[in-house]
Amino acid sequence: MRQIGRRGFVAVTTGALTSLAMAGDAVAAAGAARATGTTGGTGAAAGAGAAGGSGGRHSARSELRGMWLATVVNRDWPSKPGLPAAEQRAELLKFLDTAVDRKLNTVIFQVRPTADALWPSPFEPWAECLTGVQGKDPGWDPLGTAVKEAHKRGLELHAWFNPYRVANHTDPSRLIPSHPARKHPEWILPYGGKLYYNPGIPEVRKFVQDAMLDAVRRYDIDAVHWDDYFYPYPVAGQVFDDDAQYEQYGAGFPDKASWRRDNTDRLVRETAERIKRIKKHVAFGISPFGVWRNIATDPTGSDTTAGVQTYDDLYADTRKWVKEGWIDYITPQVYWNIGFAAADYAKLVPWWSEVVKGTDVDLYIGEALYKAGDPAQPAPWQDVAEVSRHLTFAKQYPEVRGHCYFSALECVNDKNGAFARAVADHYKSRVRPPRQG
Repeated sequence: MRQIGRRGFVAVTTGALTSLAMAGDAVAAAGAARATGTTGGTGAAAGAGAAGGSGGRHSARSELRGMWLATVVNRDWPSKPGLPAAEQRAELLKFLDTAVDRKLNTVIFQVRPTADALWPSPFEPWAECLTGVQGKDPGWDPLGTAVKEAHKRGLELHAWFNPYRVANHTDPSRLIPSHPARKHPEWILPYGGKLYYNPGIPEVRKFVQDAMLDAVRRYDIDAVHWDDYFYPYPVAGQVFDDDAQYEQYGAGFPDKASWRRDNTDRLVRETAERIKRIKKHVAFGISPFGVWRNIATDPTGSDTTAGVQTYDDLYADTRKWVKEGWIDYITPQVYWNIGFAAADYAKLVPWWSEVVKGTDVDLYIGEALYKAGDPAQPAPWQDVAEVSRHLTFAKQYPEVRGHCYFSALECVNDKNGAFARAVADHYKSRVRPPRQG
């Protein structure tokens, strides 16, 4: 047998893990399709006629109108942990009804907030946000209910996953004994007051994909959605200690930053491939921090001076994912007002429009509805018309296929009426979301 050096063995092992995953996906997909009958389009498509759309992936009347429904630390839902199942369900349905009332067509539902699940997952425990106790069965299936009830209302349901965040603390003993992070303590790293899976370990990358893709197999979701968390945001004075993994797996890269970006690229590319093997019609979308790179750092970057750049600080080459066509849509979080000096909405929307131009990737703009009416925010956010102005501005760019609002709680409460104003100005009737896949 030919001898394989340590570096070569790593490459072979990584490739084998990917090949095994792909083969397993193909077999599982066939079984899931037979069991559930979900071999074609989505349930939301059946209700789209009621939404008033005219059909076609890029129909003149189609646009995404979405809201994020966050569950981490009970941000939006449930209102508190430990509510009876009937009350949790009623709260969830109220958010879906609000989406319909506001003429939205998509709900992005956070179903894996901290390496736990809002469905009966064979990979990870029930989410703590449901009962207050990680691993405790809430007595119902939130994801299954959300998919069914969203489609009944003509809404798309995008399942929102966080790949690497394990806990909002650094004490592994607080995780239940059966948690994968307890079984594999070598997989996790503390950083910035949180625990993370280490993206530099190939087995971690395969595991988090398996955990997320279980929901793709089992439910008629319309899309897999990730937000801006890959490698963690920088914390001054702290080190994300992956030196050992860089030594083990980093041959051929000029520096650790390049190796980290490749780890993130692999996660995105492999997940995209596996989704399509399981259910070709399920879309894959990512909502990154709004600045890829500042123009002072890279001449192809945006005319911004943001303190965070996804390429350099989160090791997420979001522009590359669009250019390579690995994802179906991108929803940059352009969470600043028009005229904001460091990161102007009116400069970032045109920049992202140029990024997607000529690709098959749809562009939706993430809107910071939570800032509207917040007295801690700059003066433009106190103006009830600021969000509406964003939508008016974006209409100049045909590449912008819609908007998504953070988050659902603000869509309900609408602190200063900015959302109602935007709806009145721009959403005269319900429309279909663009068709992906």
